Amino acid sequence: MPIIKSAIERVKTNEKAQKRNAAQLSTYRTAVKKFEKAQLNGSDDAKELYINAISAIDRAKSKGLIKANKAARDKSRLTARLAK
Repeated sequence: MPIIKSAIERVKTNEKAQKRNAAQLSTYRTAVKKFEKAQLNGSDDAKELYINAISAIDRAKSKGLIKANKAARDKSRLTARLAK
């Protein structure tokens, strides 16, 4: 554990940020999985889940959780899966 006050505060800030980032990343992954599952089952709300997944990808990209190329790749794959 750090001894210097600013280092102690930094540890607390980093832990809060890590929890927030993990939650947002989990939300993104869940949205993508929900769409993929609905698409496989031929569900009626696949289009709505697709829009939610694309939104989650864009949100994760804007927060810096995933890189731009990964976001583009994921969106491309989801779009191709929706077109099938």
